[in-house]
Amino acid sequence: MTKITEEDVRKVARLARLQLVDSEIETYTRQIEKILDYVDHLQKVNTKDIPPTTRAVEVVNKTREDNVQVSSSRDREELLELAPQREADFFRVPKIISES
Repeated sequence: MTKITEEDVRKVARLARLQLVDSEIETYTRQIEKILDYVDHLQKVNTKDIPPTTRAVEVVNKTREDNVQVSSSRDREELLELAPQREADFFRVPKIISES
């Protein structure tokens, strides 16, 4: 694999509009070289019979069927009776939005 030079890092930094000092150039040159060596190492792994995936562990959504449960009008009436204030078939609550 081609060795990454400090000039390559300077060029990429210039294209990315990054201002790097010489010590950063040296550090990034070594780090990028290590990354590319690792990628080269991975290229040698036999993946011929391995199907492509998007993640290491497959995520599966667990769903359930929606079942409508109809309650009796008696249950509704009992709940409405528990309210501190009631207005017909509704709970009466304090006003929270002013009209101004």
